[in-house]
Amino acid sequence: MKMIDEKKINDILNSTSAPDDKRLDEILAKALQKKGISIEETAELLHVSGNQLHAVFRTAWKVKHEIYGNRLVLFAPLYLSDFCINDCEYCGFHCRNKELKRQRLSMEEIRKETELIIKMGHKRILVESGEHPDNSVDYVCDAIRTIYDTKIENGEIRRVNVNIAATTVENYKKLKEIGIGTYQLFQETYHKKTYEKLHKGPKSDYHRQITAHERAFEAGIDDYGIGVLFGLYDYKFEVLALLSHARYMEEKYGVGPHTISVPRFKNAPSVFYNPEFPVSDSDFLKLIAVIRLSVPYTGMIISTRESPEIRKKAFELGISQTSAASKTSPGGYSTKENVQFQLSDHRPVDEVLRDMCNQEMLPSFCTACYRSKRTGETFMKLAKAGNIHFLCHPNAILTFKEYLEDYTSEEMKKIGEETILKELEKIEDEKRRKETKNRLKRIEKGERDLFF
Repeated sequence: MKMIDEKKINDILNSTSAPDDKRLDEILAKALQKKGISIEETAELLHVSGNQLHAVFRTAWKVKHEIYGNRLVLFAPLYLSDFCINDCEYCGFHCRNKELKRQRLSMEEIRKETELIIKMGHKRILVESGEHPDNSVDYVCDAIRTIYDTKIENGEIRRVNVNIAATTVENYKKLKEIGIGTYQLFQETYHKKTYEKLHKGPKSDYHRQITAHERAFEAGIDDYGIGVLFGLYDYKFEVLALLSHARYMEEKYGVGPHTISVPRFKNAPSVFYNPEFPVSDSDFLKLIAVIRLSVPYTGMIISTRESPEIRKKAFELGISQTSAASKTSPGGYSTKENVQFQLSDHRPVDEVLRDMCNQEMLPSFCTACYRSKRTGETFMKLAKAGNIHFLCHPNAILTFKEYLEDYTSEEMKKIGEETILKELEKIEDEKRRKETKNRLKRIEKGERDLFF
């Protein structure tokens, strides 16, 4: 079974074109069944433009809403070290960058950064690090222990996801034992020649990169995330390759990706790379909607690389997870940062949540699935059946209530409480709605971490 067949992908792209209205209706009707669409049908949607895009966007919103509801799960990245032995053309941490005053956080500095993230209201962190001998998996595991051990009043980090370089089965076992959530690793670009041209160092090994999730799976990590850095190669090719990767993993291991991330190339100091395939805002939103229709069960992540305006539109097309108030360098939450890439959304968490509520979205800090063993195949079964929403929706309400009690302004608390009242009415099961209201009262009295 071949994971990425470049010739087949190119043949599909070359032999397809935008569908006529009748054909578009057929593809979208199939997508509404929430079982995904074929690679060929995906290619047709990627050729869509103009007025037909509105139909694609409406369908993507409906599919996302029926599986994930209006929830948006929030997290913050925590960079441990910007030391790196790789020389990647698009990354501000590349080893040629001699002007960068590099930093590797001590455990005490990691604790301090974690405290600042907790004080924002976050409950989940994405750990990131450059590839370097000093950034060993043992160091990362110590950092994760420190993060989990850090508590401030009612605040704590309940889930640590990890985005570090491809490694060995033995090292993935260490990450599994320490209790990570999702292991994320992006291929950056699936086009092999472009990949090899843009990378120097250990990361230049295309095969090592693309098989990393298989080694993670062998080590027992069944929640994994994939992604592409859009702009490095033709986005249509990248989308089809990304979906081919997802389906390869699902066919071989029975589990598709827990998350798909869609970062777009952004510049950074000392980065002089000029993307040959820049992705316009319109095409970026289209590819988000098409991915949602192709893999309806998968969580989709957008970062603060994107502007508030683009993020707002993306939330309605398929995104179910997002970072907020991010810093992209070691120590960035406590000092001025040396960025890995430029950010476009600098809003504090409170402002992000306010805008979500005004958009009729439900902010969520939930981590219940991971701690209830709803991962891997178990999560997939619930998501594919459209049942995950019935657990996640009340859990989102409860974690949002925690935020309103512990971290927000009075203005935001009023807006948030109004959102919670509206969301309670959406819980169809009377018993579940009653119990959710009961737990909200318990949170008001000081209890925390109540989940279904």
